[in-house]
Amino acid sequence: MTVWKRQRYLFITLDPVHVGTGGYRLGRVDNSIAREPGTRVPKIPGTSLHGAARAYAAYLYETPEAAGQNHDQVKEPDKNPVCYTFGSISQGKAYSGVVSIFDAHIILFPVYSMVGPVWVSTVERLAEAGFIVTKDGQEQKQTPPDLELNTALLTWQRKTSLTLNLGWLMVAFGGQATVEAPSAWQGDRWNAVKGHIALVQEALFSHIVNSNLEVRTSVSIDPQTGAAQEGLLFTYEAIPRATFLTVDVVLDDYRANEQGWLPGTVSKTGKGNNLPGDPWSGPLDVVRAGFGLIEWLGIGGMGTRGFGRMAVVGQPREETYGDGRTSL
Repeated sequence: MTVWKRQRYLFITLDPVHVGTGGYRLGRVDNSIAREPGTRVPKIPGTSLHGAARAYAAYLYETPEAAGQNHDQVKEPDKNPVCYTFGSISQGKAYSGVVSIFDAHIILFPVYSMVGPVWVSTVERLAEAGFIVTKDGQEQKQTPPDLELNTALLTWQRKTSLTLNLGWLMVAFGGQATVEAPSAWQGDRWNAVKGHIALVQEALFSHIVNSNLEVRTSVSIDPQTGAAQEGLLFTYEAIPRATFLTVDVVLDDYRANEQGWLPGTVSKTGKGNNLPGDPWSGPLDVVRAGFGLIEWLGIGGMGTRGFGRMAVVGQPREETYGDGRTSL
């Protein structure tokens, strides 16, 4: 019987992250980043995460030829854990991957305020990701109906007579709430932000995010003179550091048999060296290993300019289809 599993990861950006859309101009920015069509909230496409996870897993397994689009040079692709996990095309045979990696969505966005950095979110985004939001002792799945557009729920006590700036926007104190992360994601990084969260309406969230993205200016350099080239000044935007995002990874191992996946337990690389980290016992372990290297090598563009690193927070939350259980 086929078993479907879903793992949900929580990432925090260690650097600004720029996943471009092709270099067209959008308002004040020449090189814009990918966004959700309906909300215009920036995201990291699943294709970018899939490509990075595959490439980095191939590096760890010491078979970089498994990272490309053609795998004729890969010996026994069926037993190569990277090709098995992400798919392969070799000698006229093609197999699709057994994992699906979806878009990364922002759930906590850092914004400057008069009281220091504040992480902005909405009740709906946090509840969908598995966080527990409570107000007046009751769990909230949606924004309370009495929360006005110009107010925010805060996870710390503040006098109602005072307003708070979220970037350029001033909001009033709409009450106090608590946000509890799943146990798998709790730790130092979560403890540092849980007392500095502001919850706003979904209609306001997109405006706050897009108004507080990191925007940098660069200029092309003439290789002959070493000076800036005339008229080649350009700007580009990025998701700022300390942003929290969630990513879903779904396993559909249609190729597994009674003994499990074909590569078996993997503790050695393709060259016979010890595999870094824990052994791989399935495709989800391959994805996790690839995700782990994003903390070192980054994702998206501008990687040589200090962009792109993200770190996995805690452990992924796992759910098996049909059993109704999710690891917290």
